[in-house]
Amino acid sequence: MKVMVGMSGGVDSSVAALLLRDSGYDVTGVTLKLFSDEDIVQAEKCGKTCCALSDVEDARSVAYRLGFEHHVFNFKQEFREKVMSHFADSYLSGNTPNPCIECNRHIKFDKMLRRADELGFDCIATGHYARIDINEDGRFLLKRPVDLSKDQTYVLYAMTQKQLSRTLFPLGGMTKAEVRVIAENAGLVNSYKPDSQDICFVPDGDYAGFIRSFTGKSAESGNFLDMQGNILGKHKGIIHYTVGQRRGVGVSVGRPVYVVSKNTAANSVVLGDEADLYTSELIAEDVNLISVPRLNGSMNVTAKTRYSQTVESEAVVSQVGEDEYLVKFFKPQRAVTGGQAVVFYDGDTVVGGGTIR
Repeated sequence: MKVMVGMSGGVDSSVAALLLRDSGYDVTGVTLKLFSDEDIVQAEKCGKTCCALSDVEDARSVAYRLGFEHHVFNFKQEFREKVMSHFADSYLSGNTPNPCIECNRHIKFDKMLRRADELGFDCIATGHYARIDINEDGRFLLKRPVDLSKDQTYVLYAMTQKQLSRTLFPLGGMTKAEVRVIAENAGLVNSYKPDSQDICFVPDGDYAGFIRSFTGKSAESGNFLDMQGNILGKHKGIIHYTVGQRRGVGVSVGRPVYVVSKNTAANSVVLGDEADLYTSELIAEDVNLISVPRLNGSMNVTAKTRYSQTVESEAVVSQVGEDEYLVKFFKPQRAVTGGQAVVFYDGDTVVGGGTIR
């Protein structure tokens, strides 16, 4: 069986390719070029991101050592339109997006799978930590990996039945420590290469700077307001703040204050106390269901509202509009943020997820 393995240059995707090769698959490695040459040079200088020049060389080196072909696909235009533009537009509209979700949705499991079809591959594979199963009704399921500390199902919730049926996640049953040992024993150059922690196209973490550079739009100053609408001071532009933020607010009122909400129409940022950050429900849009074809009535789930959330919270989800799902939590949740994803679980199985409104 012919499999196209997405190789970022990191240890996870390299070991995924190694495991598939050793299992008898006809493996070809591919690295996705997602930036212009100027962007890649800048990313290389920062040294903290994937998709830089050294990552391409690491992926090529691994493929050569393991004895299979390696190619580079230019997806920079699609990445710019579907991921970078979406990120900038979302921030400018007052939301806080997760670009990894959009990259998986539009690039890794859509564009790459389409290219695999064009070239006659049977399936694709990546180094994500997740598992794919199939239930008694023939429906494909997305499940948590064995190594819960590396669980990436949150950023994979948008995968469709077709994509799940054509994808392999070889690392789903392994721990990160086991992956590194395999890489070291195989003599791979990236055995102990650190994981990328930053958004790949904003390696220095300056989101506002990226948005200014990418869109040419500057962030205008506006008012900080308290929960009653009283002016507390001036902010430096809505794109500099996210819900739940405390540091860097720059307003002194005699007690800690947090960003509670943002109003792009009024160009204002509302500040409040810790208690003001909690909410018991949210509306999700653009929902993708995996374990079930539809929701009939309400469903008890556990849910997480951000990738860094380590423990999900009990909730009830129900469809209340054509593309509106109401999520009611048993306990109030802190800093639920528009533009982030809410992902629903039934045990270790992903029910689905959507974008928080």
